[in-house]
Amino acid sequence: MTQATFEQRIVRYGELKPCKTAFIDAHTPGSDQKENFTIIGGGVSESPDQHVHIRDQIGFNIGAAGQPPKCRNSLHSHRTAEVFFVLKGRWRFFWGRWGTAGEVIAEEGDIFNIPTGMFRGFENVGTDYGMIMAILGGDDAGGGVIWAPQVIEDAKDHGLVLGENGKLYDSKKGQSLPDGISPMPLLTDDELSDFPEVPVENVVRDYVARYWDLMALGRDAPAKVIGRNAILRDRPGFEVDFLTRGSEPRQMTTPEKPTVLMPVRGHWSLGWQGGEATLNPGDTCLLHAGEAYALTPSMTGEASLYRITATNDDPGATWTG
Repeated sequence: MTQATFEQRIVRYGELKPCKTAFIDAHTPGSDQKENFTIIGGGVSESPDQHVHIRDQIGFNIGAAGQPPKCRNSLHSHRTAEVFFVLKGRWRFFWGRWGTAGEVIAEEGDIFNIPTGMFRGFENVGTDYGMIMAILGGDDAGGGVIWAPQVIEDAKDHGLVLGENGKLYDSKKGQSLPDGISPMPLLTDDELSDFPEVPVENVVRDYVARYWDLMALGRDAPAKVIGRNAILRDRPGFEVDFLTRGSEPRQMTTPEKPTVLMPVRGHWSLGWQGGEATLNPGDTCLLHAGEAYALTPSMTGEASLYRITATNDDPGATWTG
């Protein structure tokens, strides 16, 4: 494989292309400055303006959200896994029917495997532009976003309507629902009763892993973060490992499934049969099944990286077995 061919599967942080109209709350005050990034896979954007960097279907999606301070993402849910790790800034995640069931603050490097079927939102509570990186289960990411009813109602007051086809229509641009397309129906009270209000102590214990704990656990071997026998026990259709200096695969290793490398800190030298590249914080690199690679920090100092690998598990509800 040539250097140029391989580089096409590295999405550089500085080359990410944002969409500011990705979701129904794009005009709602407090949420109107957020940026959505679809890095690998189709993602869950509701806007035709969304740029997709790599369209390969690998069993999961990679995306990101960038927001200035005090900007929030409105309450929504997913049918498959939604995992975030904080790349830049300080973030508050909150959940429940009205966003009041619990909250957790995540710092840089922390990872949160949000339980499926739970309304969740997030807000940049730092002092500068922040970025969180996302892993979504399944090639179709569960068919899209499920919004809390008040989010859809608020958006209508600011010109955005979501069709039952999952697409946005902006009255500020003269758009209206096409013939034969009805608005996305609001969830009924009976349907809403199926969405859990998970106690905060359960969330912190079972679904959150802290960066500095992972740095200690990954000192000699990759720390298993999400998986059947991992710190966060789940089978979402992918596994997540955390690598740091001393746990990286210096010798060539060959993944059996598609694998994504996502550096958090430091600079990483990635070698493959035919070339070498440097991965930096915020970069995303896709490795196909059967492609041997070696990985090592390229400079002294702190170095950390999340590695996501597809599995044979069907994406769906959070596993509790």
